[in-house]
Amino acid sequence: MKNVMLKIKGRQTSTEGEENVIELITEGKLYNKNGSYYLVYDETEISGMEGSTTTLKIQGHKISMKRFGNNTSSLIFEKGQRHITEYMTAYGDMTLEVVTDKVDVNISETGKGNIDLSYRLNLSENIESNNHLTIDIM
Repeated sequence: MKNVMLKIKGRQTSTEGEENVIELITEGKLYNKNGSYYLVYDETEISGMEGSTTTLKIQGHKISMKRFGNNTSSLIFEKGQRHITEYMTAYGDMTLEVVTDKVDVNISETGKGNIDLSYRLNLSENIESNNHLTIDIM
């Protein structure tokens, strides 16, 4: 397991064009197990998910994101695929649909690199947003 610094930038654009951007730099851990990379970090107040831990399982160009804590979710990002899951919050559970447009993963043998995701979220068939997430592993 290797300690890494992460620069995470997320941009969410609503169907009305309203944009919300968050950026944070945090410590994380990176390790390789059975041919998959795992990236683990704690969420902060900046992301609005303080008290949650995020784990990314990176299998080639498929990424599984699991969050545990105050907000619990399990998302799968796979280009051209539609995945449906339950999103559990303090305010109640909602159905979340993820449609991924782009998954680029570049992680070197030294554990440095980046992840670039573009995807669309539909929350309980009511709220839709386009999202772009980049994670630089330093």
